[in-house]
Amino acid sequence: MAKPGHAWSRPKSQEEEEEDPVDALVSRTGCAAQHWALQECMAEKRDWRHCQAQVQAFRQCMTRQQRPHPEEMHPNPSHRSPHGD
Repeated sequence: MAKPGHAWSRPKSQEEEEEDPVDALVSRTGCAAQHWALQECMAEKRDWRHCQAQVQAFRQCMTRQQRPHPEEMHPNPSHRSPHGD
């Protein structure tokens, strides 16, 4: 039986709750700073039209992250298809 005080025997605090799926996804893109800047602007201004600089920064970051990397654009020549492609 687990002794009292072990991490698995106590309820999670609010800080220990699972991360928001959207936050986790944005963090993996490398654009979290731009995302949070946009979120802060939206909270302050309450109108996305006043946050266009942040919208553009987040959009540009996401666009850079979605571009294929050079190694993805030029597959390894040793892995050619049997049809000569």
